[in-house]
Amino acid sequence: MGEQPIYTTRAHVFQIDPSTKKNWVPASKQAVTVSYFYDSTRNSYRIISVDGSKVIINSTITPNMTFTKTSQKFGQWADSRANTVFGLGFASEQQLTKFAEKFQEVKDAAKLAKDKSQEKGDTLSNHSQESGRETPSANQASSINGTDDEKISFSPETAQLKSENERLKSCVEQSNTTAKKYETELQTLKESNARLVDALQESSANVESWKKELTVCQEESETLRKKIGELEAQCKEANQEKQRNAQLTVRVKELEAELQEKEQELENLRRQAEIIPQLMGECESITAKLKVAESKNKELEGRIEGLQMDINDSRQKQGNMKGELKKFMDVLDGKLDELHEFRQGLAKLGVDN
Repeated sequence: MGEQPIYTTRAHVFQIDPSTKKNWVPASKQAVTVSYFYDSTRNSYRIISVDGSKVIINSTITPNMTFTKTSQKFGQWADSRANTVFGLGFASEQQLTKFAEKFQEVKDAAKLAKDKSQEKGDTLSNHSQESGRETPSANQASSINGTDDEKISFSPETAQLKSENERLKSCVEQSNTTAKKYETELQTLKESNARLVDALQESSANVESWKKELTVCQEESETLRKKIGELEAQCKEANQEKQRNAQLTVRVKELEAELQEKEQELENLRRQAEIIPQLMGECESITAKLKVAESKNKELEGRIEGLQMDINDSRQKQGNMKGELKKFMDVLDGKLDELHEFRQGLAKLGVDN
């Protein structure tokens, strides 16, 4: 029958970097077929994968091999004969699980086949030793008790025993060769195990360095969180400052409205002040009339007494009018001073804002 495929799947194939023993090197550019083969003649199992015309996996499964899942879609195993570590990346976790289960099944079958081969070798070795012990005694009995005719009669049995003895010797030699082969494989496995232990120690060292880097990253993250908290506090202060500025803006608008009202009052006062020259003109006209009246008084002394009351009344009114005008001017000066101080205060407030 030869080798026959017993299970086939597809995966991305990787091999460990032989120089660093850490990084994975892609053995295929895309997902390729990975198959389990069973050789009925040798009673052995192999994992084979071919990319085009290139064989990228040719790994004979032994009982000492172990398939390890390193992630949800990636698994690996070490092949001491090929002196490398193979890695497979699957499209789904189910494919990885099925491949791992098949690996364990084939591994158990290989272990059972190895145990049967050892039992068969031990049986053949024991049988060879027993035949070696029985053959000399038979030959001795034939040489002591038998005649020539008897010797001739025992010759076929002796030849059969010799041929069986030779066959058993060849089986023993083959068993010894197999034992040496297994010893070589055991030594190779020990060396591979030592390399794997070194790789594991390096991985542990890498894990420690990663932990340190993680601690540094956590400290940096904590520092950034504190800075973010400080910035948030500054943002709150900025928001409060914006609120104060908004309040000041409202206050400035109120003051501007008051200023407009004051300016309106000032305009009214100015309009009232425009009447003062007219009143002064009237006062001058009255004064002129008084002078004319005085000049006429010399001529009309008789009318002086009658007009004296009018003159006194006019002078009194003029005095009252001048007093009111003076009071009005004082009030106007006060309003102008207040307006000037108000403008200075408003200008100072604008500069502070």
